[in-house]
Amino acid sequence: MDGTNHGNQVFGTQNADGMNFGPGSTTVNKGPAAPEPSVAPSAGRHARRGTLADAVVITAIASEYAAVAAHLTGPFEEHGESGTLYRIGTLGGERRSRRVALAQVGPGNVDAGVSLERARTAFAPEVVLFVGVAGGVKDVRLGDVVVADAIYDYETGKEDAEDFRSRAKTAAPSHAAVQRAMDVVFRQEWPERVLTDRLPQPPRAFVKPVASGNKVVADRDALTAERLREHCGDAVAVEMEGYGFLRSAYLSSGTDSLVIRGVSDLLSGKDEDSDTRWQPVAAAHAAAFAAAFLDLFRSEG
Repeated sequence: MDGTNHGNQVFGTQNADGMNFGPGSTTVNKGPAAPEPSVAPSAGRHARRGTLADAVVITAIASEYAAVAAHLTGPFEEHGESGTLYRIGTLGGERRSRRVALAQVGPGNVDAGVSLERARTAFAPEVVLFVGVAGGVKDVRLGDVVVADAIYDYETGKEDAEDFRSRAKTAAPSHAAVQRAMDVVFRQEWPERVLTDRLPQPPRAFVKPVASGNKVVADRDALTAERLREHCGDAVAVEMEGYGFLRSAYLSSGTDSLVIRGVSDLLSGKDEDSDTRWQPVAAAHAAAFAAAFLDLFRSEG
């Protein structure tokens, strides 16, 4: 950065005074070449769309945000769009480096859908990812990564006194993104990017369907778990944001999109320590897969 203020706060991993800033810092770089930040006119922000970042990663919770932020290096920028705050850093790779905008938007399909459209408005990026954790439904173990090739909205249906009749909707990521995700799985290079301690069993990655709703499913005998098995039989994981995210991408034609999830708990055996122990691990694995994907992905547009 040349020190010119373009309406985005600029951050560095180390400034001229030797002050270090971690991935989650929001401390403005106070090196002598950087002026105090100011808010540029909105026309200036619109003129720069598409240049601040060529990829956007959306997360729901703090552990997911921290896992992705750990892969980014400075100089860091901060950009706001309709109240959503993005931290922009560089994702280095063996094949390319990208400027990546990272945001945390909270749980739920509605907010996830809004976040994709807002990211497109702010940056016109090549690709938008939702990266985070999920519960394993079947055929996966803790720490595995699931990339959704389809996401089912399992809560849509008709319920009466006798039964629930599913009318599940399906959303899909872009074909180009799924193809590259399959290639990342085949290459088996992504575990080398994991920044946490290695597990006794190396994590696996799958490109499989995922179910999405607004409930936390914490027991395999729960009514929702039974409905998942009945109506979303090939879903291997369940989460809370992917359907809204991909539905928004579908409505915003031309946006390459993908949902990447690390398995942080299973429908059986979940206890109070599960989130504390496994959420950071699962989030780190999902972030590592996302970093490998972004190193390789090229949009067809």
